[in-house]
Amino acid sequence: MDGFSRPILITVYLFLYCRNFSIGSEGLGDCSIDDSCEGNHGKEKYIIKDSWKSYLDKIDQAVAQYEDCLNKKCACYSDVVDDDLRIWKDRGGISKSEFDDTAGHGVHYQVIDHKLCKGVEHFILKMIDKLPDMEMRINVRDYPQIPKWSRPLPVFSFSKTANEHDIMYPAWTFWEGGPAVWPIYPTGLGRWDLMREEIDKKAKEWPWDKKQPKAFFRGSRTSAERDPLVLLSRSHPDLVDAQYTKNQAWKSDADTLHAPPAKEIKLEDHCEYRYLFNFRGVAASFRFKHLFMCKSLVFHVGNEWLEFFYRALKPWVHYIPVETHLNNARDLIEFARANDDVARAITERGYQFIKDHLRMQDVKCYWKQLLKRYAKLVQWKPQQNLSFQEVKP
Repeated sequence: MDGFSRPILITVYLFLYCRNFSIGSEGLGDCSIDDSCEGNHGKEKYIIKDSWKSYLDKIDQAVAQYEDCLNKKCACYSDVVDDDLRIWKDRGGISKSEFDDTAGHGVHYQVIDHKLCKGVEHFILKMIDKLPDMEMRINVRDYPQIPKWSRPLPVFSFSKTANEHDIMYPAWTFWEGGPAVWPIYPTGLGRWDLMREEIDKKAKEWPWDKKQPKAFFRGSRTSAERDPLVLLSRSHPDLVDAQYTKNQAWKSDADTLHAPPAKEIKLEDHCEYRYLFNFRGVAASFRFKHLFMCKSLVFHVGNEWLEFFYRALKPWVHYIPVETHLNNARDLIEFARANDDVARAITERGYQFIKDHLRMQDVKCYWKQLLKRYAKLVQWKPQQNLSFQEVKP
C-alpha cells in the first residue's frame, strides 16, 4: 500500500504547490518548475520560469542604476543635443556650403532680426525674441534625410536611427498635425498639452484593477513587424487584442492579414487595457508618449528608432522592451500578468516620467537649447531671402 500512496501524495503536493504560484485569478498557463525564486518582489517563495527570473533580475538592475533626471535646463535631454551637434562642434562649426547642400531635404527657415521666415512655427515663435540670426533646414517628412555613409549635412528631423546624421527636433505633432486617422483624428493628433489632459482624465476612469488584463494594439499595417502580435491575438484572444485598421494603402482584407479591418480606437480609449504595445511606423511612432499617460504598462517593440526624448526613458524601468521579431512577446505578457506588483511599479515610473519631464515647457526648453547651440555653430551671417514671407503668431 505504501508503494502506491507515496507517488500519489507527491503528485498532490506538486499540484498544490504549483497551484499556489499559478497566475492567480487571471488563470494564465501552466505552472513551471524551471526554477525557484525568493526575491524583492514578494515575501512568499514561489516557482517561476527561468526567463521570468531573468526579467526580474533585469528590472532590479535597471532600477538600481537609474537616477531620475532634473527638469532644470532640459537636463533630461541635453545629451541628445550634445550628440547630434558633436560632429560639427568637433569640426569647428557648420559652413555655408554645407548648409547650401541641404537644399531639397526640408523646409528652409530663417530667423532674421527676431523674425521667423517660412512654417513647426509655434515653438520657434514662442522664443523668437531670444534667438540670434540663423537659418536651418527642417525636414517635416517622416523619414530622416542624411545617412551616415554620406557627407554630414545639418538637417533637422523629428526622428532617426543611429545610422543618420540628422539633428533631432521635437516633432511638429507636439502642437499640430501628425498622421490623420479617419474619423477620429482627421487633422492628426496634435496639441500634446490637450491630449495629455484628455488621456490622464480617461486613465482615472480606468484604474489598474478595472483595466482588462490583456495586451492591446490597434493600428494600420504600416510594417509587417506588427503581424506576429495580430496573429497571437487570433490564437490567444484571452491574452491579446491586436487588430489592424485601414490605412491609405488598404485595398482588401488581404492588406489586414485576411480579416476585415477593425474600427479605429481613440488613444484615450486604450486606457481600458493594462498592457499597451508600441511599434515603429514608417519612422518613430507618434503614439509612444501618449500610451504612458494611460497608466498602463507600455511594451515597446524594437529600439532602432528614436525621438529626442526616447533615450531618457529606460527599458525595464519605464517600459518593457520587446524584441523586434516578437519571439518573446507572449512570454513577456504572461510575465507581466504573473508579476502584477512589478508590472504596476514599471507602469507608475513610466507614467510619472512622461508627466514630469515631457511637459510643454520641457519641449520649449529643448527647442530653445537646440537652436541656441546650433546658432553658435553657424559660421556665416544669414542674409534675408526677400522671397520668404514672415511667419507671424
